[in-house]
Amino acid sequence: MKLLLDTHIWLWALGEPGRLSRRVREELRKPENELWLSPVSTWEALLLHARGRIRLPENLGEWLAQATAPLREAPFTHEIVLLAQQLPLPHRDPADRFLAATAQVMNLTLVTGDDRLLGLGTVLTLKN
Repeated sequence: MKLLLDTHIWLWALGEPGRLSRRVREELRKPENELWLSPVSTWEALLLHARGRIRLPENLGEWLAQATAPLREAPFTHEIVLLAQQLPLPHRDPADRFLAATAQVMNLTLVTGDDRLLGLGTVLTLKN
């Protein structure tokens, strides 16, 4: 399975794995699964850090290199941006829109605990 990690799933996997469901933990550990991360999640994590909502290590470059090393980097393309604007989401959060569009364009399963992203029909999801 090809899994795109929502930002909170990625951060929880790094620092609070107990917040992940048993199923998600199992899927993340399976060597045959591909784990993907969008640069949008990096942007979102750095924004949360800058706003004091999460704490990241002082050396952000080193942390980011380690935190993303085992993951494949999802592209951020014009096609994804266009689809993000067309998705029928009940809110306007750009990060959610970009992640859902990335999952759809790349045929990835979005791993999320966000109920607003579950059941969109055109986006494959795995609920935390």
